Amino acid sequence: MGFRKDFLWGGAIAACQAEGAYDVDGKSLTFPDIIKHISPEERKTFSQAIVTEETIKQGKEGPVSDYPKRWGIDFYHTYKEDIKLFAEMGFKVFRFSISLARIFPTLDEKDPNEKALLYYDDVINECLKYHIEPLVTIAHFDPPILIWEKYGGWSNRHMIDVFVKYATCLFRRYKDKVKYWVTFNEINMMTKAPFKTVAMIAGEGKEYEDKRWTAVHNQFVASAKSVFEAKKINPNFVIGCMIADITTYPYSSDPDDVLANFKKDHMLNLAFLDVMVKGYYPYYFKNYLKVHGIDVKMQAEDADVIAKGVVDFVGASYYMSIVTADDPNGKAITGGNMTGGLRNEKIKTVTDWGWQIDPVGLRIAVNELYDRYEKPIFILENGIGAIEELENGTVHDTYRIEYLKSHLKELKKAADDGCDIIGYTWWGPIDLVSSGTSEMSKRYGFIYVDQDDDGNGTKKRYPKDSFYWYKELIATNGENL
Repeated sequence: MGFRKDFLWGGAIAACQAEGAYDVDGKSLTFPDIIKHISPEERKTFSQAIVTEETIKQGKEGPVSDYPKRWGIDFYHTYKEDIKLFAEMGFKVFRFSISLARIFPTLDEKDPNEKALLYYDDVINECLKYHIEPLVTIAHFDPPILIWEKYGGWSNRHMIDVFVKYATCLFRRYKDKVKYWVTFNEINMMTKAPFKTVAMIAGEGKEYEDKRWTAVHNQFVASAKSVFEAKKINPNFVIGCMIADITTYPYSSDPDDVLANFKKDHMLNLAFLDVMVKGYYPYYFKNYLKVHGIDVKMQAEDADVIAKGVVDFVGASYYMSIVTADDPNGKAITGGNMTGGLRNEKIKTVTDWGWQIDPVGLRIAVNELYDRYEKPIFILENGIGAIEELENGTVHDTYRIEYLKSHLKELKKAADDGCDIIGYTWWGPIDLVSSGTSEMSKRYGFIYVDQDDDGNGTKKRYPKDSFYWYKELIATNGENL
């Protein structure tokens, strides 16, 4: 069987990690704009920045040089050059995000920022020039700081109206140019990094938990409302949701470990999808809130809104797997995509950042999601970050090619299992600033960007060996894996 003939091969970036131009054409500051580079001593283990009021104050007053996401890779000005390189690889789809902080810089403007829309017009038109489908993520880890400062984060229901206004603006503007959309990137990561998902700074206690879970509920409502507003504008829009899928296995066959893993998988991964794909809060999600005494501020009409605004496809990122035990004390741990877990002794290979490389876990994840939802699956992120050096104008990244090959073999097996998989977008087809550690040293791309952690370098782009391997893969639709 293999991959469907219209399979969407491509790559994915985020505005907050690539665009730069943080103060150009009226953009307001976002949370990523105030996250400093994590020191080299911390690179080998994952370290998620904690945001406080002091962090925000320092970010506003500190030098631009301390905050790498403010300059990104200057995609705001290099998009034509970069998209041309994607076209050379044969991309069928390019996933990128649009920044709310550019379109409605103070959130409450009546009219959108036309300069920002003209920029995104150009990005989309450049994709279409090369017959590349634009896939737009409406919110990708870059909430304006003003969401916190004006409204206390997404726990304020006013944010539902702000988001729907913003999303509807995009749907109207690009109704004839963009077919594929994702409402929220990795929505389940509100449990690990609320500042970049629901625009809330660090906190603790019952009031904080009530607000955090109310915030994600408001995002469920906002996504659902956006879906049915979108369908009024263009019934042919294809709109998805997305989680960071952290495939997790029981530490042992001990029933207590199996039960702990079952609960972990549900509340880490499936709960968020159940709401957005099935259209209701499942029993275990409601019970989790009850057992933990969490009071989510819902309104009577929310259940009907969520039921009506289900998505068309299930999107997921997949980087690694973890292990869950009933008693984790004394067991080895591993790093991860905003979440750690127990080390799987059966997996021998890890990335420079301690992420366990588990290709079979991708096949398992896709089968689990398709079995549960029976809607098309889109792998929106998959990739490997590595420390690399430019050698004679290229990078010989055999490890990236091997990573790609091993994961795509398993994705192809998932298609052969009968799963309907519509596309695959490699995370970071061009090197960009890391989301978690704000560094350039963690390179994912098929294209090397000559820029270091401090923003120094020529910014010139150089295709790596993987650039040509992926080009051949796309040309053959994965037949020769």
